[in-house]
Amino acid sequence: MIPIAPSAPVAHFINHLLAQESWARNKLLPHAGKIACIDLQTLQLRLKVASDGLLENAGADEQAQVTIYVKLSDLPLIAQNRERAFSYVKIEGDADFANTISSLSQNLRWEAEEDLSKLFGDVAAVRMVGFARSLHKTALETHQKIQENLAEYFLEENPMLVRPQAVQGFSTEVNKTRDDVERLIKRIEKLERMRG
Repeated sequence: MIPIAPSAPVAHFINHLLAQESWARNKLLPHAGKIACIDLQTLQLRLKVASDGLLENAGADEQAQVTIYVKLSDLPLIAQNRERAFSYVKIEGDADFANTISSLSQNLRWEAEEDLSKLFGDVAAVRMVGFARSLHKTALETHQKIQENLAEYFLEENPMLVRPQAVQGFSTEVNKTRDDVERLIKRIEKLERMRG
């Protein structure tokens, strides 16, 4: 059985976001009492919708109405593209509840500047968020450059990969050679019949 992770920190963070957005709580209200299980292969998060539209921990013995299966290898893709997050997961259960969760995952945003400004002041919060965005952008650009450099290395300098055009060209040449060999065999057979 997959271990159940403590959901309190996740519920606390999501509740912080929900507390700032009444529209989001209103979307969850029709699903009060329902449980969502997020299965991360190595552990599960189980969250229950409370009567006020916020979330609370759900016990392992309570039946989940929707289960969202997430591969750990897909987490970076999900983080990069929240609008398409649900295209990377497998969902079982209550379709309406799953659609509500999907909608909230796309539209609920953390206003980091606002929260940080309460702790550090407005100017520091703006700079911290700007630095974090810059760092994120640099990390994405570095990741892209590393991928491009590795691809170039394995294609050009240490050919372990082959470009699709080269494979297509090779395949065309093999087919042409096969046809030429078949024609040659038929000519040889024809010449042998003429001699014999």
